[in-house]
Amino acid sequence: MAAASGVSESTIGRIWRSYGLTPHLTRTFKISNDPRFADKLEDVVGLYLNPPEHAVVLSCDEKSQMQALDRTQPGLPLKKGRSGTMMHDYKRNGTTSLFAALNVMDGSVIGTCMNKHRHQEWVKFLNLIKRRVPEDKEIHFICDNYSTHKHHTVKAWFERHPRVHCHDTPTSASWLNMVERFFRDLSERRLTRGVFESVEALQRAVEGHIAHNNQNPSPFIWTAKASDILAKVARARRKLDKLQSA
Repeated sequence: MAAASGVSESTIGRIWRSYGLTPHLTRTFKISNDPRFADKLEDVVGLYLNPPEHAVVLSCDEKSQMQALDRTQPGLPLKKGRSGTMMHDYKRNGTTSLFAALNVMDGSVIGTCMNKHRHQEWVKFLNLIKRRVPEDKEIHFICDNYSTHKHHTVKAWFERHPRVHCHDTPTSASWLNMVERFFRDLSERRLTRGVFESVEALQRAVEGHIAHNNQNPSPFIWTAKASDILAKVARARRKLDKLQSA
């Protein structure tokens, strides 16, 4: 920019700062095209803001294909004047998938690792939750539209368990599923810097993180109203339509 404009780089920097521009940064987005977006949004947000009495609300999903990565050489420890280091190259020791259900009211997590993430494993996970939740409680599942969750075997399972109710998030709206916040914390606090010599070691680390979370759980607090989100999406859609028609 400086070379093309014939001014110094510092001048370009001052101009960008004065207008609040950050051209070196980008943010991704996607507007859902789900025809029932508003209905699904209001349903899920309603569960977050006004959970039903005598019921458990669980935000559920899989964190699939987590890799057990082992570094080719040991890193150097943190010391004064130098941050800890980690080798950039690694070797893969297999993968595992975490099935997790976040209790949106108290922050506790029901989770288990499995080697695959097909509809068979999803049904096993549903049975695990059914055993963990007291029988006198209704169960409200919040999950996305992944094909595994829509398999006819899964639908038959819900029909056999009338106390369990499924609530779909809109397509392309993973941000609405609160368990994604737990997955983010798991990655940042335990997986990103982890060194795992086997899938079993990775699974123990994940299960240990869940156990530590459940010792003193803290819920994520949802504050956005459905009407506010719908208004924001409408503004974004108008801007996008304007850009596409320009």
